[in-house]
Amino acid sequence: MLNYPQIDPVAIQLGPLAIHWYGLTYLAAFALCGWLVMRRAARDDLPLAPGRISDLINWVALGVIGGGRLGYMLFYDLSGWLANPLKVLQIWDGGMSFHGGLLGVVVALAWFARREGESLIRVGDLVAPAIPIGLMCGRLGNFIGGELWGRPTDVPWGMVFPHVDALARHPSQLYQAAGEGLALFLLLWWFARVPRRPGQVAGAFLMGYAAFRFLAEFAREPDAHLGLVALDWVTMGQLLSLPMLAAGALLWCYAARWAGPLKLTKES
Repeated sequence: MLNYPQIDPVAIQLGPLAIHWYGLTYLAAFALCGWLVMRRAARDDLPLAPGRISDLINWVALGVIGGGRLGYMLFYDLSGWLANPLKVLQIWDGGMSFHGGLLGVVVALAWFARREGESLIRVGDLVAPAIPIGLMCGRLGNFIGGELWGRPTDVPWGMVFPHVDALARHPSQLYQAAGEGLALFLLLWWFARVPRRPGQVAGAFLMGYAAFRFLAEFAREPDAHLGLVALDWVTMGQLLSLPMLAAGALLWCYAARWAGPLKLTKES
């Protein structure tokens, strides 16, 4: 049995200004994703200059934050939102949803693609392999903040979170960082190393994340105010992953019907 290391969530205190580790992990996520997208763009037939990549990452960041907050209020705290519509602006109180953030990113990518005269699917294929690294950073931020802990367990690596209770629990934040973060990144980066049909890379990301998230939810403690939302075992995270899985499968089927030349990426 392990003990949670009691990491101070505040990384830097500058008088009344507190800079939290969670915010720094978000900055690291955007920086790493931007660097990876630039690497892919350098060997891709989608001609985007470094300045345009910076614009793309800025739009993605807005989509993540705006969509993540709106998604949380819609999927996890609708009653609180209806009672206080301005609560959606209170980001400092916490509450971000990955699935909402994903929808925000899709809207941001669609806006960027339209402005650049490019295909949304091609831009999505460009960005998708970099996203898991950002997810890994976010889950590490969850762990440092001591939030989104796991269910009680008797496995040897079970961890006690003293601010929760005295039970040994799954460090589910680390499971998610390793699964939907590092493992998914390695798989997608390997898959995208050679030319793929339009939609295959983005479709693989959607299906891969949905699968890793669905499995991780069995170790993650359900949200206290929601509990299990269906069949006495399905969590909200699992429920929201199902349409994501379906969307990825549809993209994959679309890619399978593609009759054009394969010219998404060059061998590196």
